Amino acid sequence: MSLPKVSVIGAGQVGSMVAEHLAIKELADVYLFDVVDGAAKGKSLDMMEAMPHWKSDSTLEGYTVGPNGENYENLKESKIIVITAGLARKPGMSRDDLLYKNVDIVKSAAENVKKYSPNSIIIVVTNPMDIMTYTAYRIIGPEKYRIMGMGGTLDSGRFRTFVAKELGVSVDDVTAFVVGGHGDDMIPFVRYCSVGGIPLTELLSKEKIDAILARTRNGGGEIVSYLKTGSAYFAPGISITVMIESILKDKKRVVTAPAFLTGDTGKHYGVEGFFVGVPVKIGKNGVEEIYKLSFQPEERKLWDITAAHVKESVEKVNAYLHI
Repeated sequence: MSLPKVSVIGAGQVGSMVAEHLAIKELADVYLFDVVDGAAKGKSLDMMEAMPHWKSDSTLEGYTVGPNGENYENLKESKIIVITAGLARKPGMSRDDLLYKNVDIVKSAAENVKKYSPNSIIIVVTNPMDIMTYTAYRIIGPEKYRIMGMGGTLDSGRFRTFVAKELGVSVDDVTAFVVGGHGDDMIPFVRYCSVGGIPLTELLSKEKIDAILARTRNGGGEIVSYLKTGSAYFAPGISITVMIESILKDKKRVVTAPAFLTGDTGKHYGVEGFFVGVPVKIGKNGVEEIYKLSFQPEERKLWDITAAHVKESVEKVNAYLHI
């Protein structure tokens, strides 16, 4: 059986979850890469040995990446490459420390993507996600439609989950999305949220809606507070898989994701030359359309705040990379 090739750089919890979902759904043959000796090989072998029980003929391969980029040549001919490699913030580490360390990691991965599989579609997951997506773009470029982040898809799923839980309804009937940077100032868009076509504002009080918005913004932090030594990976894994499936099957799904805003679209959003989460259509070519949202005055203020925070970090990256 000939399946598309999807490569995942970073065989941690999120990367492994993506690989497993893709293989179970028989969407792709999956290639895992990691700097930890044997981690990608062992996990890919373990998952492949489970495939008979799922009646899937997907194959999985794992490679240890050497200090000089050894084994990255196995990225060749990947239809999609997911970059999840990166560090979590540790005690004593400032946000800028984390930013620059992950810039170095994503830069190295992106250089090898450009060298061995320059025509792949890239999904960036490493945090801070909007900034790491921009970093990958500056290295890989110039076809910006082939590079996107994952954050908005995950955040929108959390928003839908909390609305459904509060109302005691099926998540299937909740339409909701989150825009802006993948961080504390993301914007769950209440005006566009509905349940079975009924506006959320007609079903819940402002106080309950505000509580849902706060929980959505802190969705990742809430999970970290319970896990203590780790972060979310089930929901991120399936969020990435949804995006990959839309690309491989050309499903034209409309999701929110960090996309490159420039020109007329950038002018509409007040953003020029970097990535922020907005509604997009994704298909076989990557980001095939970026939708322009209308903003009410208060919404515009929130958008300007999140866009300004992303821009501030982009400027730090440009200075760090001497761009």
